[in-house]
Amino acid sequence: MKSNVRIGLFGIGLDTYWPQFKGLRERLVGYQRQIGKKIKASGVQLVDAGLVDSPEKAREAASLFRREEVEFIFLYVSTYALSSTVLPVVQHVGVPVVVLNLQPVPQLDYEKFNALGDRGLMTGIWLEHCQACSAPEIACVFNRAGIAYHLVTGYLQDEIAWREILDWVEAAKVAGVMRRNRVGVLGHYYCGMLDVYSDMTQQAATFGSHFELLEMCELHALRQAVTKQQVAAKLRQFQSEFAVAPECEPAELERAARTSVALDKLCQNHRLGSLAYYYESVAGNEYQDIVTSVIPGNTLLTGHHIPVAGECEVKNCQAMKIMDSFGVGGSFSEFYLADFKDDVVYLGHDGPAHFAIAEGRVKLVPLPVYHGKPGKGLSIQMTVKHGPVTLLSVVQRGDGKLLLLTAEGESVAGPVMQIGNTNSRYKFSLSATQFMNNWSNAGPAHHCAIGVGHIASKLEKLASILGIECKRVC
Repeated sequence: MKSNVRIGLFGIGLDTYWPQFKGLRERLVGYQRQIGKKIKASGVQLVDAGLVDSPEKAREAASLFRREEVEFIFLYVSTYALSSTVLPVVQHVGVPVVVLNLQPVPQLDYEKFNALGDRGLMTGIWLEHCQACSAPEIACVFNRAGIAYHLVTGYLQDEIAWREILDWVEAAKVAGVMRRNRVGVLGHYYCGMLDVYSDMTQQAATFGSHFELLEMCELHALRQAVTKQQVAAKLRQFQSEFAVAPECEPAELERAARTSVALDKLCQNHRLGSLAYYYESVAGNEYQDIVTSVIPGNTLLTGHHIPVAGECEVKNCQAMKIMDSFGVGGSFSEFYLADFKDDVVYLGHDGPAHFAIAEGRVKLVPLPVYHGKPGKGLSIQMTVKHGPVTLLSVVQRGDGKLLLLTAEGESVAGPVMQIGNTNSRYKFSLSATQFMNNWSNAGPAHHCAIGVGHIASKLEKLASILGIECKRVC
């Protein structure tokens, strides 16, 4: 995935060494070039400040990173270096820093090394491999300076280390997506859901997202302008992307298709990357005709990377966008019930859903009544793909600040309720009882986003880039 996110890289060394040990600097620069090439191959824009070996070069590197507005910095420890060449860069740029304590090889060939017989040559080779020497010094100075940092230790071809490095890169990409995201807010909150009420100012301050407040009358006008040809095309999309139940009435399908076309146009007009909505209206009003026919269209938007959260749950809209940006889905969910015999927890919703992460095809089915909402219409029935999953909630703490709450578990096979909703069985490393207690005590709203795979470590890195807390339940 190509991204316009900029990531900084600089190596550190000691200029005193270069005239003492021939070829040392060139070898270290070569290792840094390898690192830069792998980071750049992940699709980001790399800002490489080269090898910093003096306080003067440190100031030049800081100026470069500030001009280029890097998301965060990789600091490559190429050999021993003075912490006075490190601190100015990180202090002046003021973005998160990840220290790469990467040796050229996993093990020095000691027999070959000791057979060289030239202690000057041997010292130069040792310095080529002494990255560990600077790691405690850098950590000590950052701790005393109050600078947050993260350390990755390994060697240049270390798969585990590179997995962590590339997770940082991916987290930076998602932070960039969230910063550029335009969040539509249509309608109003579900009255009385105090947990759902969100501070959009705090959301904008934390993620950098823009919030666009939308009018139902605009959606109504767009729906009125939908043509028969557009409805027909949308019905074909329904048939292609859903398993449409035979009992779905043609009039209901057409009603939902018309609304879906209008929703697509609304998102295009406002360049939306996600949407939170809720509305009730009154019986017989045209606006109620709209809101009782949105689930199929909102599900299509969600599966095509414009996540839509119902009940105007802005916080969960953000969580869904984060999960979708990591490429793992992010289906709109709430807790349904616990099965204490099988030790599983059920989560689901009447929609919208992220159909791209379904186990099998997603069913489009009629509902005679929307529970807790007006009217009737079409709904989504699906189960999240069996296997590893991650739950995410964006939580507003009591002090107003945000945190990411996450848990890793499994979507497991077994009986689900065939009620025309999304619902799945989830098993965690904690018991169902302990999971429910620990998750609830963290203070989330009752919605969360569910994605496939285990990505809690990536979410922790994203939180670090954003400067907020990430709490992992399991």
